[in-house]
Amino acid sequence: MSTTGFGRSGEDYALDYLEKKGMSLLARNVRSSHGEIDLIVKDGRIIVFVEVKARRNRRYGEPIEAVTIYKQQHIKYTARIFLYNHHLTEASIRYDVVEVMMIPDRTIQIRHVKDAFR
Repeated sequence: MSTTGFGRSGEDYALDYLEKKGMSLLARNVRSSHGEIDLIVKDGRIIVFVEVKARRNRRYGEPIEAVTIYKQQHIKYTARIFLYNHHLTEASIRYDVVEVMMIPDRTIQIRHVKDAFR
């Protein structure tokens, strides 16, 4: 499976998990000149910008560790553009990270970190 296909699979698992928690998809793979947001969902009245980190193992640390300050800044910038373009500048927002571990024996482990950064 290609890296892109693997990442897309991780996003699919994350979205399924979030929808089972009662959240609804607003947008997927939203891009700006400075970054991309994997999933944008609505959790009640809160708009949630979700970074999905899919991994096969923890060789390079926990998946959330890849969401650096630099990456967070790009996500926030892209979120502001999304909110502005959709006339949602007064909305309550949150930034979450969903880790998806896809272990070779077909085991899927998901960890959802709400309010992962501000």
